[in-house]
Amino acid sequence: MRSIGEMARDSGLSVSALRFYDRAGVLVPAWVDPVSGYRWYEPDQLEEARLLARLRRAGMPLADIRLVLAGWSSADTDLVRRLFQAHLRRLERGLADARGEFSTLRAVLDHRENPMTSLAATTARLSVPAPGLAAALDAVRFAASTDPDLPMLGAILFDIDGEELTVVATDRYRMAVARTAATGHDGPRVQALVPLPQADAMRALLQGEEPVRLAFDGDRVSLESGDRQTAGQCLAHDFPDYRRLVQLPAGRRCLVDVAAFREALRSGPVRASDVRTGDGGPCAVSVIRPADDGTVAVCTDGTDGQGVIGVNREFLLDALAAGARSELVLELGAPTAPLAIRRPDEAHTFSLLMPVRLED
Repeated sequence: MRSIGEMARDSGLSVSALRFYDRAGVLVPAWVDPVSGYRWYEPDQLEEARLLARLRRAGMPLADIRLVLAGWSSADTDLVRRLFQAHLRRLERGLADARGEFSTLRAVLDHRENPMTSLAATTARLSVPAPGLAAALDAVRFAASTDPDLPMLGAILFDIDGEELTVVATDRYRMAVARTAATGHDGPRVQALVPLPQADAMRALLQGEEPVRLAFDGDRVSLESGDRQTAGQCLAHDFPDYRRLVQLPAGRRCLVDVAAFREALRSGPVRASDVRTGDGGPCAVSVIRPADDGTVAVCTDGTDGQGVIGVNREFLLDALAAGARSELVLELGAPTAPLAIRRPDEAHTFSLLMPVRLED
């Protein structure tokens, strides 16, 4: 007999997915311990579990999967082949429909104002405290993308508005925003997209306590610190309007001790996920839930019920480290809403993480 953990490891299905398929009557364990409720599977059920995993990755509806599993070991496989063909036809029709919709959307986009932020022809010269800019870059650097297909996200947005400089990074799955004071720019709002290598070179110069001189001139950015300077070109791409993306309904705010919470995440259980992140690989999911004492608990792998949120564990650990505080506030909304990680003493520096769907 295989335990549910062994079945999950060898089949590619998560433990929570196996429980879901048991409740749905699709893949029922051979025996359930009447005391502990622990599920056990016969060895020959592994083939069915692997088949089920492949069918779900291919997007086959659960009703059809039930019929495929029922007919898989039958001498007459005609029904299974017909179900395969029917699902492939659905996928092909869906792809054709999606292509048509995107073609229409491109035409609409061509005839209206670009909803993203235009970053062309920027000019600004300002003075920024070195510690403030260093802290801001450290707070957002982890959220930048490494996807070569989205070069505009492999950069940090510099948004200069009056006496404030906001820096922003996002890879679609997470976003980080930080703000610092700036002086010397009394013109209109200016934005520039600084590629990561140039941003890293700028960060390397921010070692002292004195203000540094930051300049944007067209597509060129430069930073002077004492007698040292780094300069490079900005990206001629658009960047998402982050101000719209951070307008979230208020959630439940929970104060966490960062060191203790990070250790709970590292040592706690995780669920495997089919979700692919920027590097194309699957992510390990931690399940968290607001606790009665106003903190956040890392749930055990067997936790079911309301109020839990799945989150990419690596992303959450990165966000906690970038928060640079011994205590941080986690703001949890609906299971489908972004998780916000905020500093208790600083409203304009925060991170957002997209949740990972827990239901199969």
